[in-house]
Amino acid sequence: MYNIDQIRADFPIFKRIENGKPIVYLDSAASAQKPQCVLDKMTDVYQNSYANVHRSEYLLADEITTLYENARERIQNFISASSSHEIIFTRNATESINLVANTWGLENLQKDDVILVSEAEHHANLTPWQIVAQKTGAKLKVFKISDTGNFLQEEFEKSLKDNVKLVAVTAMSNVLGTIFPIRQIIQKAHQVGAKVLVDACQGVVHQKTDVQDLDCDFLAFSGHKLYGPTGIGVLYIKSEISKDMPPYQTGGDMVDTVTYEKTTYALPPARFEAGTPAIVEAIGLGEAVSYLSKIGMENISSYEKELLTYFNQKANELPHFKIIGTAKNKGGVISFDYKGIHPQDLSFILSHENVAIRVGHHCAEPLVHRMGYSSIARASFGMYTLKEDIDLFFKALLKADRFF
Repeated sequence: MYNIDQIRADFPIFKRIENGKPIVYLDSAASAQKPQCVLDKMTDVYQNSYANVHRSEYLLADEITTLYENARERIQNFISASSSHEIIFTRNATESINLVANTWGLENLQKDDVILVSEAEHHANLTPWQIVAQKTGAKLKVFKISDTGNFLQEEFEKSLKDNVKLVAVTAMSNVLGTIFPIRQIIQKAHQVGAKVLVDACQGVVHQKTDVQDLDCDFLAFSGHKLYGPTGIGVLYIKSEISKDMPPYQTGGDMVDTVTYEKTTYALPPARFEAGTPAIVEAIGLGEAVSYLSKIGMENISSYEKELLTYFNQKANELPHFKIIGTAKNKGGVISFDYKGIHPQDLSFILSHENVAIRVGHHCAEPLVHRMGYSSIARASFGMYTLKEDIDLFFKALLKADRFF
């Protein structure tokens, strides 16, 4: 049973009251709040177990190296990777994708090869491939989605030719909430010999992710959206691919042997983790995924579907409220327009009621323009979102009527 009251109590931010009103946090797609167990774990490490990892044999060094590598194993289990060596710690999903672009991409793509992305991509899964295309002579192609934000199977397959060497696609749109049929996309891409990179920043938060079942080649996500700290990200790479990839950055801890004349490099994942890593952040993320696993991603997904149904019911009761992106398979990310009021003005009015939403192009400017807007407002759910939060959102929204 999903105990929303207990879950809500696990997040100390929601004890905060401003001007006699609670915090209504509807911006989890940008960054999620942190449960007490994550905060406690990171504080405990800094206070009682801190040292550098992989470098010494004294007590603290042994303890923290064990904690750090245990976090890697927790994340391996969370996404069902076959080995912890397939889990690479980065700063965020953006760095994860740039790592693939600047190693596998520059090594394997060449003139007239095709990199295929969707219209729904975040800048982080678009601009790195633009640069790779410029450097290698490869071509970047974009397959269309529908006006309502649905994945279009025919458009994807029409774009999927033998010269497509990489498909880079989001698991779930951070603007429209569209959940892409990733397993099906990967199967089709592999049939033409293409590798697949999945931007799972939103998808991994809202549904169970099994990289072996998906059979993806690369998968990236950020810790801060997954109820963990900032400054830590994850890149999954299939072992048979990573062993042949060159390092992304060089320095300490990613080497095998070093002389003045030559350097040889360690095996993955160390090869891709140059320098002192975000040790405590990685441990914090390990604690976050353990917390999620105890609750169950299936339970979280089911609860958030209830929230989405409830939101849609409330939206249908409000004239002039338009949801932007109404895909059949959709998660709790809702971009919207209300009476044509500028999103910045809506956000300002809602903020006075302690209702937090995001406005702008959401680091997906081409997609926002494709949907017919220059800026849009977005509300998004987390595992801690209440139906009462949705009620307060719509109540606060009505206050815009006084000004427009």
